[in-house]
Amino acid sequence: MTAARAAVEILKREGVEVAFGVPGAAINPFYAALRAAGGVEHTLARHVEGASHMAEGYTRTAPGNIGVCIGTSGPAGTDMITGLYSALGDSIPILCITGQAPVAVIEKEDFQAVDIASIAAPVTKKATTVKEAAQVPGVFQEAFHLMRSGRPGPVLIDLPIDVQQTEIEFDVDTYEPLVPHRPAATRKQVLKALDMLAEADRPLIVAGGGIINADAAHLLVEFAELTGVPVVPTLMGWGAIGDDHALHAGMVGLQTSHRYGNSTFLESDFVLGIGNRWANRHTGALDAYTEGRTFVHVDIEPTQIGKIFAPDYGIVSDAHAALTLFVEVAKERKAAGQLKDLSKWADTTRRRKGELQRRTHFDNVPLKPQRVYEEMNRAFGPETRYVSTIGLSQIAGAQFLHVYRPRHWINCGQAGPLGWTVPAALGVAKADPEASVVALSGDYDFQFMIEELAVGAQHHIPYVHVLVNNSYLGLIRQAQRGFDMDFQVNLEFENINTPELGAYGVDHVKVAEGLGCKAIRVTEPDKLLPAFEEAKKIAAEHRVPVVVEAILERITNISMSGSDIGSVNEFEELATEASHAPTATVPLG
Repeated sequence: MTAARAAVEILKREGVEVAFGVPGAAINPFYAALRAAGGVEHTLARHVEGASHMAEGYTRTAPGNIGVCIGTSGPAGTDMITGLYSALGDSIPILCITGQAPVAVIEKEDFQAVDIASIAAPVTKKATTVKEAAQVPGVFQEAFHLMRSGRPGPVLIDLPIDVQQTEIEFDVDTYEPLVPHRPAATRKQVLKALDMLAEADRPLIVAGGGIINADAAHLLVEFAELTGVPVVPTLMGWGAIGDDHALHAGMVGLQTSHRYGNSTFLESDFVLGIGNRWANRHTGALDAYTEGRTFVHVDIEPTQIGKIFAPDYGIVSDAHAALTLFVEVAKERKAAGQLKDLSKWADTTRRRKGELQRRTHFDNVPLKPQRVYEEMNRAFGPETRYVSTIGLSQIAGAQFLHVYRPRHWINCGQAGPLGWTVPAALGVAKADPEASVVALSGDYDFQFMIEELAVGAQHHIPYVHVLVNNSYLGLIRQAQRGFDMDFQVNLEFENINTPELGAYGVDHVKVAEGLGCKAIRVTEPDKLLPAFEEAKKIAAEHRVPVVVEAILERITNISMSGSDIGSVNEFEELATEASHAPTATVPLG
């Protein structure tokens, strides 16, 4: 068989059922093999970067999924670099397959011949241009082994067109995937960590995305319930413990955080971090974050231990393996009456959760964004899979929405590329066709890859996209306050075709409809809930994306800090206050 056919057969035996991509001259032999072999459903993207984000969304939706994105030579590979960077930053395994010029002319400035392996190397676990056809099976086998071993991440395989077409000897019937390597904690390590926990009076667990990647959320909850230790999920770990769980203590950070989460963290004396990487938007200034606390850090990647700050004790382990042992030892100690009673501390965290809330109910026209999220919580139930990437929309969403299950907050955390949300949501909906998928974007994120909506229309991939529109680069505008300027962040213009929109310019409803989707515009707060309910019905009936555009007031400052978690600015009145005047800075702690 050809090397291209061998590659496709390996994809199938590694569990790949879906791929996203755009064909082209240098990758056509692979597409011919894909068509002839069958068994892998292909979704045609409108932009190759979009295909990479679809692959990300697909992987992030269910344990064991590995999204595949395919493109031709040259710009197709460079277009997918952003998706590879996003996947690497969040420990997401995706396989990127690119075509390439013939081996003999790769370094002779042939048309669309670029050294994509060198370009992709910093944003992948491995990037390889395969110059010998007989190596294709081994390179693909290694790719899946790498993606699944240790800290998960993306791999790129570059296939010259002549390599794809070369006949090779390959026995597909005897092919077996390699067993992935995942480091595991030892019992001695877990005993020491729990001994350190036993010395604390106000401990917390910081639950990172590694717990979700390892499919270990149930073990986290069991361990928290056994020990009585409250849990702080990171943005990537949100959903590992339900927002409504008694031990959910709120998120911590400069932006995507809760008032009660930051306040509780500042009162803590011990932190057990599992599967997290101490991202700067979570920690803020390290002196404030670490002062007076003992830290134990559990992570699958050895070089993550001590990378941001030195913990008091580090354990290199897959989160599932570590939590299995943590649960086992905690059960033993509970049976022996050796676990400290932490009920008063847990009660304190619950009290804060009830008292330190931000206000969401506003009747303003144009809409305040807080009201949009309040109505989203009413309209979309605990089974909803939310998808978002970056901006004030994402930050406010993390502050006000509720997530109850793992893989139900699907977010690009480290890279945060604009345009990610539409294609990622399509990947999520493709992975779970019957799910309630709800994407969240500001208008600029939405406009970046808006053409991918046509993919949802063509392939009947339904989801609801909540678009909060203030015709501003909102997060950058808010950041520019520190420079006393409002420069090149204003998207307003008078659209000669839609004068009723005024300064809001782009008619997203017409654009979405022109791409084969449905759209609803909302300008009044009491129309939000009916619009969301109608969008769900339309998506289910027509099996296409449905956009709900909420016209916001032009300027809303969202609560956040530029320095440490103890000095978050609260720009709106708080839920526990009677005053209708905006508040000044509210220091926590």
